[in-house]
Amino acid sequence: MELEFVPVEEFYFALTLAVRTMEDVEKPGLVEQVRSRLLVECGQPSTVASGKQNTFNYVFRVQGIDSNPAPGVMVSVSDWQDKLRLSSDYGWILDPERKAIHTDKFNLRSQFSQQLRLYLQKWLDISLS
Repeated sequence: MELEFVPVEEFYFALTLAVRTMEDVEKPGLVEQVRSRLLVECGQPSTVASGKQNTFNYVFRVQGIDSNPAPGVMVSVSDWQDKLRLSSDYGWILDPERKAIHTDKFNLRSQFSQQLRLYLQKWLDISLS
């Protein structure tokens, strides 16, 4: 797995309606630690939120993972009410009416979430446990 950052200029063209929360991670100081590491690694977030509940959102295209039948996988790393929120469209796809529906990979979302956690821990040199 490898993450390719989606800058703010591309955000609205990259994010799909199928992105759903996988998990919220609550650990004292984690949100600030992730925010500062992502700022160093990627620069400005993909979207900037001005509220207290949500202050950043970094969006990535996931490389090196089977997403069939979806054309690709997106991941969002953000904060929500002082928790780190990991979201993705893995296991979802939009039908012809643009409604999100499950794919065969939906049952593998928890495994994908664990892969993402491990990747982020190594890449950002942080602990999500």
